[in-house]
Amino acid sequence: MDCLIIYCHPYDKSFNHAVLENVGNNLRQNNKDYKLIDLYKDGFVPIYDLEEMRLFHTGQTHDPLVKKYLSWLKETPEVIFITPFWWNGIPGMLKGFIDKVMKEGQGLSHTVTKTGIHGELTNVKHTYVFTTSTSPTFYLKLFLGNGIKKIFVNKTLKQLGMQDRHWYNFGGVSTSSVGRRKKYLDKIAKMNL
Repeated sequence: MDCLIIYCHPYDKSFNHAVLENVGNNLRQNNKDYKLIDLYKDGFVPIYDLEEMRLFHTGQTHDPLVKKYLSWLKETPEVIFITPFWWNGIPGMLKGFIDKVMKEGQGLSHTVTKTGIHGELTNVKHTYVFTTSTSPTFYLKLFLGNGIKKIFVNKTLKQLGMQDRHWYNFGGVSTSSVGRRKKYLDKIAKMNL
């Protein structure tokens, strides 16, 4: 596998889904083999139940999707996230993915040391995060604290060991024109993913 896509949107007519299709086309045109985690379609349950919580510090899980997702993450050199940016953060489904799939322990996603978290996913050499937002991108960056870049991309993903992290946002999605959307999708088609 050359790439793992982690997709987080429930509606297959959304602009996020169009981004997913274009990313997939880009990868196929570049002869890259990829796997897709479609959190909603897979029926991923993003919350801990009592048994999952009991297993947390052992690095184990009873959720077969968690096992599959983590094994794919440990195999891939590239990860692409495609998600909306809702209420100044990632959706609860994606947050739950991070919470449940990122398991503490040697050979899992991270270990804990006296000085903090050490990421074990250093096999991920390239990381891309594609988001859409109702607010314009400049507004997210200048007036809302740039949370996706500062926290999710440059803290969470970095702590997990993911390298060469890039964030691309399509802001103002609710009021965007068809022409502007097409231009963005054309840009994705030409990217070197």
